[in-house]
Amino acid sequence: MTTRYRSPDEDSARWFDFPFRDGDIVISTRSKSGTTWVQMICALLVFQTPQLPDSLGRLSPWLDWVITPRDEVCAQLAAQTHRRFIKTHTPLDGLPLDARATYVVVARNPLDMAVSLYHHSRNLDRRRVHALTGQPSSAIDRFPRTSLREWLLGWIAWSGSPQEELDSLPGVMWHLSDAWSRRTLPYVTLVHYDDLASDLEGEMRRLARYLGIDVAEERWPVLVDAARFDRMQAAATELIDPFDVLKDKTQFFRRGTSGAALEVLSNDDLARYRQRAGQLAPPDLLRWLHREEGSFPGIPSDPE
Repeated sequence: MTTRYRSPDEDSARWFDFPFRDGDIVISTRSKSGTTWVQMICALLVFQTPQLPDSLGRLSPWLDWVITPRDEVCAQLAAQTHRRFIKTHTPLDGLPLDARATYVVVARNPLDMAVSLYHHSRNLDRRRVHALTGQPSSAIDRFPRTSLREWLLGWIAWSGSPQEELDSLPGVMWHLSDAWSRRTLPYVTLVHYDDLASDLEGEMRRLARYLGIDVAEERWPVLVDAARFDRMQAAATELIDPFDVLKDKTQFFRRGTSGAALEVLSNDDLARYRQRAGQLAPPDLLRWLHREEGSFPGIPSDPE
């Protein structure tokens, strides 16, 4: 049974009975985990040129987002003649897993994701979102205006269910744990944000192989250059937010590096995070997710 996930601006039921097509690519991520980066990479691999035929938001629409009527999004996708790549923030257990599609799940260190989410939430034009969704402002504004450290500590401690808040720590860990459990399936692959940052060309080549896309060797330098974080940052106004729900589009790609939470959290804070994360996800996923055997600087791992 497929799980239904709903929030004031998303509804995974919009995927039910979606008419898949051979070769469809579904990009499944939590917020602020590298969604737009992987959308851009897929666009570059599909079109094999930085000169895209349309805005990234129209080429790769967000099907779950309630701002655009579902029929309109489906009609837009039906009219596409290129290989389709579709954005979702729904975990795989909330999606129809269709044999004609491939599913790319993007992961990021949850603390880095949370810092980015904190700043992103303050860049949202909530009056605009309210006007587009019809949701009460109180339902849309789910992030209290506290300091980054205070907010992170509350985010670490929150103990509700993933269905209540997918961008919570339980929600992030559920999304990734579910994908991790399916990683050996031929139609599921995981991408780590830090691998994109450290070896962009290698990850792009790996994705091209996985997706069965042939790229002429002479095309790789220009494609990799167009996918660099600073290039996307410079082109932010053309790449994102077709509905103007951001106060400042240039802040959408804010920093693009890892470790921001370590600048504000103490070792005791990190120990609380490590304990909480260990309750929510399997050890092998946590090691992969945090990219260190010990997981957190200055905090030794418990022996397994």
